Amino acid sequence: MARRRRQSGPGEGATVELARRLGTLLTELGLTEIDVTVGEVRVRLQRGGVTPVASAAGPALASVERSAAVVASEVESGSGVTIEAPMVGTFYRASSPTAEPYVGEGDVVKEGQILCIIEAMKLMNEIESKVAGRVVKIFVENAHPVEFGQSLFLIDPAR
Repeated sequence: MARRRRQSGPGEGATVELARRLGTLLTELGLTEIDVTVGEVRVRLQRGGVTPVASAAGPALASVERSAAVVASEVESGSGVTIEAPMVGTFYRASSPTAEPYVGEGDVVKEGQILCIIEAMKLMNEIESKVAGRVVKIFVENAHPVEFGQSLFLIDPAR
């Protein structure tokens, strides 16, 4: 009697790679969840105590371990103040593509100083600092989408 060996489908390796890339995006953009469907394959990743899992119609695929709490741990460690996105939109570090960024990591800022712009529905919204201090970390890349409540900056308040 011949044994049948289970063979991996042609898309399983690609699905795992897609899940890894989405996990990286999840962390880089500070998203809490991402859900993508390509053909019959659906990949849904969440962070916050939930293990990211790749799934498809048919046999279950390998789950992908990915630490998505890197940003959260950086925010919680230390006495920094987090500036969060007050809306969904596109994050811009400068007023135009050719202009210098409003602030960079290590810069000293004043309370009320403009840190960035978030474009929402074709309106440019200036985001100001809540505190005076030094910019420790900028969590979002220029021209990337942001979600409401997503961490944008970590500022060490002036003492």
